[in-house]
Amino acid sequence: MSRFRGLWQASLNATKKGLSSASLEIADSGNGMHGIFSGKLSLDVSEGSKWKISRSGFCGMRSKKFDGFIDLDAYDTIALKLKGDGRSYISTIPLARYLPTWRGNVIDAEMEMNPSRVLGMSLSVNAEGGMPGARSGPGDFKVEIDWIKALRTE
Repeated sequence: MSRFRGLWQASLNATKKGLSSASLEIADSGNGMHGIFSGKLSLDVSEGSKWKISRSGFCGMRSKKFDGFIDLDAYDTIALKLKGDGRSYISTIPLARYLPTWRGNVIDAEMEMNPSRVLGMSLSVNAEGGMPGARSGPGDFKVEIDWIKALRTE
């Protein structure tokens, strides 16, 4: 249990003087480990910030760098079982759709992910943007993560 807890950490825009806040709790539910990622998204910036922020309002959770690489070459999809509004959802994301990011921004959409040399993983919530029709904006959020798995769907 303590090994799993040490793999993940919350990250947020406070590194650039943004005012979002987040926490990540890892607990044993009796049926295995699960995480609760929660916090508050804010579009505000601390007064006196020396950073010229063009975007605020994001929080993320990320793994620490793995000891070596994780080889996902035999898989084509990452699946997550989530609970966000009292209902459970299973979300699948093809590995081909993953983009390299840094602090909530896409680095280079032309860069391909090498599934045999994965160094880490992250998930983020954003106050702006996202999927059409999805709820967005500043405010509280809470996502329960039951599991994250690599799958072969083809």
